[in-house]
Amino acid sequence: MPKPPIEPKTWSPPKAPSRSRQRVGPVPVHLDVFDVPGRGPEDVAVDAAGNVYAGIRDGRILRISPDGRHIDTLADTHGRPLGVEIGGDGDLIVCDAQRGLLNVQVSTGEVLVIADEVDGTTIRFCNNGAIAGDGTIYFSDSSRHFGLDHWRGEVLAHTGTGRLLRHTPDGTVDVLLDGLQFANGVALAPDESCVVVAETSRYTLVRLWLTGPDEGRRDLLVDNLPGFPDNISTGSDGLIWVTLPSPRDPLLDLALPRAPALRKVAWQLPHWLQPREKKTVWVQAYDLDGRLVHDLQTSHEWFHMVTGVREVDGTVWLGSLVSPGIARITL
Repeated sequence: MPKPPIEPKTWSPPKAPSRSRQRVGPVPVHLDVFDVPGRGPEDVAVDAAGNVYAGIRDGRILRISPDGRHIDTLADTHGRPLGVEIGGDGDLIVCDAQRGLLNVQVSTGEVLVIADEVDGTTIRFCNNGAIAGDGTIYFSDSSRHFGLDHWRGEVLAHTGTGRLLRHTPDGTVDVLLDGLQFANGVALAPDESCVVVAETSRYTLVRLWLTGPDEGRRDLLVDNLPGFPDNISTGSDGLIWVTLPSPRDPLLDLALPRAPALRKVAWQLPHWLQPREKKTVWVQAYDLDGRLVHDLQTSHEWFHMVTGVREVDGTVWLGSLVSPGIARITL
């Protein structure tokens, strides 16, 4: 697929904090890794029985037993499933980068499109979501210019066309936030007083208040992250867990405020010559005041680029955009 052209915007990022000098020191962790039959289980969701659900690159939705020994194929979206959530009825809500917001029936494997457009425009890059108690789904559309196949173009162009969307039980889809820089992970506060969305290209976690005196106000839960935030989720511990698939790139931060022509040239280079993500396993967790509580860092021979995280009763499950497996950390 040919690359779309880019028209980069300039932006001056704050100085990146050191990944080893956070307010909570990095904690070395033991990583258990489980193979899956395919690449790129980008996100993970966990049901009450401890089964893990993930969507892989070829479109299949997998269910993995708690010990990682048994894997079932539940469905095929015929797209590229990213974010996975478990609905109140036990079925899955899947953000498919190519097809939009989907409902996947676990018992039959039937796949239904819930939403693929908003305000008459196509949802081009459906990415990650969170489900409220009443069935309302909050989800991200990362870019109106670039799809998943060219996500690096969004990072270089800094278009600011990402959106936070809402799907209500009556089928209405509306835009809650626009102008986001690579809208990505989405999570709800445990009391659903606010929804948080990660801005991958701005290194922030944006918060939108849904109830109370601040209803409708947008602010930042966390600013100036040390890496590129991807999927996020609310843990059973009430914390907002954040994946950092790669630390910040000094060359990119240097180029962002400067002549856009530099990034146009970089975009035309072969992929292997462009800035690359650093191979790491890295997740953090923040409380609802934006304080860092956990900073978990390690490495693995082939598992890296962590894009999915789910904490359940002290066990942290991880997914990856590129690796052929999922991983587990026990706190």
